[in-house]
Amino acid sequence: MLRRLRVVRRFLALVRADPAGFRAGFVAHLLSTATGLAAGVTLGSITGTLHQLPGLLVLVPAAVGLRGNVYGALGSRLGTAVATGTFRLSTRRDTEVGQNLWAASALSLGVSLLLALVAKGVAESFGVRNAMSTRDFIVVSVIGGLIPTLVVMVITVGVAALSVRRDYDLDNVAAPVVTAAADMITLPSLFLAALLVLDAPDWLIVVLAILCVVGSVGVLVVAIRSHLPTLRRIARESVPFLVAAGILSTFAGVTIQSRFGSLSNEPALLIVIPPLLSLSGSLAGILSARVATKLHLGLVRPDRFNPSPVVEDVTLVYVIAMPIFLVLGLAADVIAAIAGIASPGVFEMLGLMMLAGTLATALSCVVAYFGALITYRLGWDPDNNGIPMVSSASDFLGAASLMVSLAILGLS
Repeated sequence: MLRRLRVVRRFLALVRADPAGFRAGFVAHLLSTATGLAAGVTLGSITGTLHQLPGLLVLVPAAVGLRGNVYGALGSRLGTAVATGTFRLSTRRDTEVGQNLWAASALSLGVSLLLALVAKGVAESFGVRNAMSTRDFIVVSVIGGLIPTLVVMVITVGVAALSVRRDYDLDNVAAPVVTAAADMITLPSLFLAALLVLDAPDWLIVVLAILCVVGSVGVLVVAIRSHLPTLRRIARESVPFLVAAGILSTFAGVTIQSRFGSLSNEPALLIVIPPLLSLSGSLAGILSARVATKLHLGLVRPDRFNPSPVVEDVTLVYVIAMPIFLVLGLAADVIAAIAGIASPGVFEMLGLMMLAGTLATALSCVVAYFGALITYRLGWDPDNNGIPMVSSASDFLGAASLMVSLAILGLS
């Protein structure tokens, strides 16, 4: 009983210590849930396209996660700049913020090509029958990433500017908002690119594939070989992590693809996949960004394991997470009923989201904490690599947690 009272007092003290940060983080994740559900409805309604293009589901988590990884890392770097007093909003290429924006754009487009090749290889390796051709993967991944690259960048910069003006903690806000925007915008864009692949003549797809390869390689090489130090450093440090993150995310896609037949029988289960994956990633992304900032400020020591300085950060993550997952389960069932989509039932959806969400968030937070420590000790900037590592890991861990929870609750 006394232990429970101490937990409650710690929670109230945490909220009182940073009420604006708590409100901003909670509202940002409500927004993330709403937009993730919108993306989920898109996924649940395109089962026909997913059947026509086997392997597309392998690409989806990686393609969606890439925008969240790139711009989540951008938000984390801007959060550190705000905390250290070096943030100055400017789009000039030779400024610090300008170099960050150019780096994010080049990575978003360039790595899209690499992820297309990764998704094709993973689909073939795991025996996805009649998987899309390499050229189809390239066109869907790169063309489907053009609109999100521009829109999510604008949103990230806007969130940073608003956070500075309103005195919000950008580390609390950037990850959920950027992840939500990436989900909401990338999935429909991929769907439109998939329709292009299905309807366009073969010669046009070949031409588009060639242009995508040339353009993607070009922007990535320019960024990696740039004379601007911040742009060059971000590009060189980020590419290996983003590709590794994409590989992990394709495993999430394979996990979902392997159960696509049973999931498509109750498409409400498909609706919750994008918000579940994005929420577990953005919640752990808060921890990753806050640990990165504390490492830069010297509040967390990278040379030893000591969770004490981040206990409040982990508590904040779960204070935000629990009601959000309840909202997700209830909202998914209501939306399914309105849209006429089959659902296992409201209580089943609530139990599924609480179990899968708690498990996925816990595992993702472990990755966030140790990932930040390890990258910092290796001499890399955790602001560049923490968010991609967490986001990609949460894709796979979220998908695995969902499948385990389905089995535990007897819903599969």
